[in-house]
Amino acid sequence: MSDGTVWGSPLTEVCEAWAAEALGWHDADVALLHRALTHKSAGPDNYERLEFLGDRVLGAVIADWVFTAFPAEPEGKLTRRFHQLVSREICARVARRVGVPKVVKLGQQARADGGADSDNILGDVMEALIGAVYLDRGMEGASLMIRALWAAEVSSTAEAPKHPKMRLQEWAAARNLKAPLYTLLGRTGPHHSPRFHVELSIAGLPPVVAEGSSKQDAETTAARQFLETHAS
Repeated sequence: MSDGTVWGSPLTEVCEAWAAEALGWHDADVALLHRALTHKSAGPDNYERLEFLGDRVLGAVIADWVFTAFPAEPEGKLTRRFHQLVSREICARVARRVGVPKVVKLGQQARADGGADSDNILGDVMEALIGAVYLDRGMEGASLMIRALWAAEVSSTAEAPKHPKMRLQEWAAARNLKAPLYTLLGRTGPHHSPRFHVELSIAGLPPVVAEGSSKQDAETTAARQFLETHAS
């Protein structure tokens, strides 16, 4: 327990109980569970390959779900819903809601650097867990878990959400302003938990500086903050 989690051989049952309660993954394959919760800073048998698989499984389930749940929506609106629901932000939010920060296994330095609260890491772990459940229980088992954990996200918005960058671009165009300009100011933090700093400017208006776990996340945050400041 030196890494600050409930992880450790004597506490394998605790991790299994967490998987059953939080994910509905009963009698989990212990090897898959442990691998899905292990960051590369904690060992070579980590979640990276499972994350690759889980990302594809999540995409397939969400695509089928929104296609069925919103029969009147055209492809463009379905695409917006899809990209929002499989985004790193949503995956990390679901991970926090089910308690992944308490059970993820990180190296000592990665944990000290804030890895347990990193959207990148939490999102990756959530996808790895989906991949692990898929290998253990097949597509039906993975779909059941995703539908339980993502239900609130799918039902929370009546209209297909527009990406903040798209909304800002439309807002600027409607006022005959130049297109938003995003400038990368720099990158800080360790390799496994980087922070990207971006400045967003539109001619004639005060710029906004924001940060995120990727350049795209930082630009999205900047667009959202700009809209809240200038378009509210």
